[in-house]
Amino acid sequence: MYNFGEFVTQMDTAHHRPRLEDRFLTRRDFLGKCGMGFGMVGLANLLAPQMLNAALATNGAVGNSPLAPRSPQFPGKAKRVIHIFANGGPSHVDTFDPKPALARLHGKPLPMDNLKTERRTGAAFQSPFKFQKYGQSGIEVSELFPRVAEHIDEIAVIRSMHADVPNHEPSLMLMNCGDARLPRPSMGSWVTYGLGTVNQNLPGFITMCPGGYPIQESQNWQSAFLPGIYQGTYINTQHQEIEKLIEHIKNEFETPEEQRQQLDLLHQLNEQHAQRRAQDSQLESRIQSFELAYRMQIDATDAFDIEKEPANVREMYGSGTQARQLLIARRLLERGVRFVQVWHGAGQPWDNHDDLEENHRRLAKECDQPIGALLADLKQRGMLEDTLVIWGGEFGRTPTVELPTPGANAGKINGRDHNHHGFTMWLAGGGVRGGYVHGATDEVGFKAVEDPVHIHDLHATLLQLLGFDHTKLTFRHAGRDFRLTDVYGNVVKELIA
Repeated sequence: MYNFGEFVTQMDTAHHRPRLEDRFLTRRDFLGKCGMGFGMVGLANLLAPQMLNAALATNGAVGNSPLAPRSPQFPGKAKRVIHIFANGGPSHVDTFDPKPALARLHGKPLPMDNLKTERRTGAAFQSPFKFQKYGQSGIEVSELFPRVAEHIDEIAVIRSMHADVPNHEPSLMLMNCGDARLPRPSMGSWVTYGLGTVNQNLPGFITMCPGGYPIQESQNWQSAFLPGIYQGTYINTQHQEIEKLIEHIKNEFETPEEQRQQLDLLHQLNEQHAQRRAQDSQLESRIQSFELAYRMQIDATDAFDIEKEPANVREMYGSGTQARQLLIARRLLERGVRFVQVWHGAGQPWDNHDDLEENHRRLAKECDQPIGALLADLKQRGMLEDTLVIWGGEFGRTPTVELPTPGANAGKINGRDHNHHGFTMWLAGGGVRGGYVHGATDEVGFKAVEDPVHIHDLHATLLQLLGFDHTKLTFRHAGRDFRLTDVYGNVVKELIA
């Protein structure tokens, strides 16, 4: 005779194994599931095809990742970006925008009213640096940047940039996030949101700043209302040891297999927690960060170790912090990181209200050789044609000398104040029209007067080079579709090859 009890016992052990989620089932959950269960049966019948297709589409680690590579809206010429930020505001009339009129007017009032600046300025202040023509294009570049000037035929110089205000904080936010006042996603976050990233074992967006943070700190690389996985990962490049560059990159207590088991358990618990809270985006970002941190242990250790580069390559970049972080940047781009931002240093090193000649010469010497080496290195590796290189600050500096202001400067009367009315940035690679000068400031370099380019226009152009219509790369938040350029911006077609 068949033993029914034995059948039940076999069924329990074979078909009803303990489930993790049952350990966290409350009485309220139990009653809720019983009450809603019959309605869910009908809903499942309606949604089954869509749910099945979604499951198939997202099956696998890469396909299910928010950083999985995605195609742009149309074929873009640039696939990755490196933004070299000269934070503090380099003087355009001393670097890439020569103004002979300043030598003629030196020490005299300008033949025009001084435009509104943050601090008081006086007479015309000539550049202490000489300019000369370079390349087949014959573009004039200051003696401060001879190595960069060697690649001028690959560079588009924008001499007609302008921003909104002469203050660091709002100008940094405008340059990085497209809005000077409200918290908005950074440019790097928008790019990784649109394109994802190639290497799932490294962050899609990395920002490097030696010695600490720039003004406005992490707001410069925030993801704001975009999912947190798109926020920039900050690296303090004053350190050279990998354990100091990236804290906790190595686990001294557990094997990778043990870490994987812990993460799997944590992932299950977090998934249960998230499902009860309508898939909270902050929790999802935390889950993705745990996974990325685990995967980074091998790839990040390799990418940040420049000792693996041949000696001749390291010599080409030179010594010092700027050389090291730009070489690391190339290694990151080479390994599939989508957006790398390289800051010159903590605070605002290019903000030279006093001793401009001495400070600009020192700062340019620190970065000229590494930037020139980066452009040469990218070109010889065949990467420059699809890597967009950006250089510039949040604004420029006045063609007039800054006057003593108690509490604001040392009163040496040999520096320049902030100038948002007109300044210079340059682009290279990634489909940019090389050997080209776009726009112009007035005869003394105070204001953009010919083909002015606002920050919104610059952002629209950068997205165009990456394969996006800036009006259509949007994210729904608080009842409206947001974009990097807000409701502004026009593509500067002349900058595109």
